[in-house]
Amino acid sequence: MPVIVVANPKGGVGKSTLSSNIAGYFARQGHAVMLGDVDRQQSSRLWLKLRPDNLPQIQSWDITDDHIARPPKGTTHIVLDTPAGLHGPGLDAVMKLADKVIVPLQASVFDIYATQDFLAELARRKKSDKAQLAVVGNRIKDHTKATEHLKEFLQTLDIPLLGLLRDTQNYAHLAAHGLSLWDVAATKVEKDLDQWAPILKWLKD
Repeated sequence: MPVIVVANPKGGVGKSTLSSNIAGYFARQGHAVMLGDVDRQQSSRLWLKLRPDNLPQIQSWDITDDHIARPPKGTTHIVLDTPAGLHGPGLDAVMKLADKVIVPLQASVFDIYATQDFLAELARRKKSDKAQLAVVGNRIKDHTKATEHLKEFLQTLDIPLLGLLRDTQNYAHLAAHGLSLWDVAATKVEKDLDQWAPILKWLKD
């Protein structure tokens, strides 16, 4: 059962957007998906509440009588949306579960500096942790100095860049209705689906 973790200690970088769309993709493929919201803001749980009943179902945690969170019975794929400030024991616990870790990162000097220590920590742990690591550029505007700075920064790391997701209102409009890119006509989000292709390939490998 693959466990995909979306993590970055910096808030507001698009972790819930990535998590919900990854979950939406696997659900559309017919898998039994759990989207686990480790984030205190519970953004992913809100998205699940907004999700129409006629779409492929995505479950949240099963909370037992002893308040332990477990994947629902029959789950085949787990996607975990993690909180801002993730470090220490919390990071250790998540990394023990993870098969794949995606770090969303925006093309902003503030986001880069806020995330570089976290990426360095993940890189140091590569030998001891089983998880495969990758970065996704999020809310990217083409042909800007900020985007070039982001690419230059990522070239200094031993972590692959899977792709750059453009800055578009599509994600916000879909999230407001509990939808993912794979829940609407492909013609409406064709450019975004193209950008997701290398990310999905990495997730499935």
